[in-house]
Amino acid sequence: MDMLWNGWGDPAKAAPLPDAVIGLLGQLLGVAPRDGRALALDDIHVPESPLDAAASGALADAVGGAAHVRTDADSRIRHTRGKSTPDLLRIRAGDVTDVPAAVVLPASHDEVLAVLRACARHRLAVVPFGGGTSVVGGLAPVPARHRDVVAADLRRMKDLLDLDPVSRMATLQPGLRAPQAEALLAEHGFTLGHFPQSYEWATIGGFAAARSSGQSSAGYGRFDDMVLGLTVATPEGTLDIGRAPRSAAGPDLRQLILGSEGAFGVITAVTVRVRPVPAARHYEGWRFASFAEGATALRRLAQDGPLPTVLRLSDETETLVGLAEPAAIGSAGAERNTGCLAVAGYEGTEEETAHRRERAAAVLSACGGTHLGAGPGERWAHGRYAAPYLRDSLLDAGAFAETLETAAFWSRLPGLYTAVREALTGTLTEAGTPPLVMCHISHVYENGASLYFTAVGAQGKDPVAHWAPAKRAANEAVLAAGGTISHHHGVGTDHRDWYVREAGPLGVEALRAVKRRLDPEGLLNPGILLPVDGPAG
Repeated sequence: MDMLWNGWGDPAKAAPLPDAVIGLLGQLLGVAPRDGRALALDDIHVPESPLDAAASGALADAVGGAAHVRTDADSRIRHTRGKSTPDLLRIRAGDVTDVPAAVVLPASHDEVLAVLRACARHRLAVVPFGGGTSVVGGLAPVPARHRDVVAADLRRMKDLLDLDPVSRMATLQPGLRAPQAEALLAEHGFTLGHFPQSYEWATIGGFAAARSSGQSSAGYGRFDDMVLGLTVATPEGTLDIGRAPRSAAGPDLRQLILGSEGAFGVITAVTVRVRPVPAARHYEGWRFASFAEGATALRRLAQDGPLPTVLRLSDETETLVGLAEPAAIGSAGAERNTGCLAVAGYEGTEEETAHRRERAAAVLSACGGTHLGAGPGERWAHGRYAAPYLRDSLLDAGAFAETLETAAFWSRLPGLYTAVREALTGTLTEAGTPPLVMCHISHVYENGASLYFTAVGAQGKDPVAHWAPAKRAANEAVLAAGGTISHHHGVGTDHRDWYVREAGPLGVEALRAVKRRLDPEGLLNPGILLPVDGPAG
């Protein structure tokens, strides 16, 4: 199934907001219903593909025939940009100014190499395309020196290539969606344990390319922690990286590809650490009087243990609104909690999870937490993939809803939290649309944690232009407060200019040198990660 062209995920899961919620949006935030009929896919005019016969033929030869080169309007629209709120608002308005000229579907590493050679000969830029879930402009290249853009959709590369149960590792192709990968591994008794909010649609290759972090990161680690090896197709040949779990043989080249967002090469195989499917899973809720009090409790667990598999904390606003349990928003039985809701989840053997729960409970209680039982945790687990659908419902109702995230060391976290909230609230209020700004901590480490913000407000006359100053202000606040411009969403184009500042001039030049060697013509995702500058931009 293809993802909804103008929203998130499975069209069958879309649901309108309850009337009561729509009424509150109007009363509290001034949200007005949208005018006019929503555009249908057939309403959008897409110009004919500009590819000439020679380029089309070369691409067809690369992927085993013309059947695997798509130039129809439907396929090209579905590969236009990603799933950020500005992306969705633009496509809903019929804006297809950066629609790809074609979608190619290679089925192997060698076919990916052939696609890159064909694109180099015909001056075509290439966007590696997995699940299409980017929310930072990662699928919107700037093809300054190329005539047109081709989307290289990796969906045909969806096999489990190898499983080593002794070493507990598996090699997966990049086009596998996460649920497919989990199903294949489960047949052998293993799991990745990687469950980001994009889980239902994101792919293995995308996880690696964007340094994804799943909601069970406290227990299983980030995706880049799981990667043991990579095979990468570049315009200059093949990279095979990773011979052992750890090595002192020079810098770790895996780290050049992890997080490179398709700018250095196309990932064609990922070898990952796997773990046995847990026998027990338990989720529970805790309430803290304040976000600061709850953050202290999370830090205690992250630094001194025991660390749950899932550990997250919503601030007062997110808890009050109910976004910590998005599937329950607007339901008759939805609770309106005060304070801050924390969710702790434990996976493993029955004995081991019981032991960790008992020890963690002692820490949480000592830090001021009140145990709420299994209900809030189980509701969160049941609805943890619902938030993107809720975002679509808000857009349908005339509201604007967008997320951004960052991370910092524990000592900087309070200042970062305040700075980003004030930047979003101040900018949007000054523009006439005072927002509701919510936040949660969802990934913790011994030395710091992430902050994930959601802003909801009225759309304004031009919602994309209306949001841009707020996003810039938030990015500036992140850097000024000592945070990183992205913890797990990636850089794309939305964060690129701030990433350049974070990395520093010498760091950027080192990355440019890598790009020039691997992609001398700059055909891979130009303008993503690094600004376009010279032949290898």
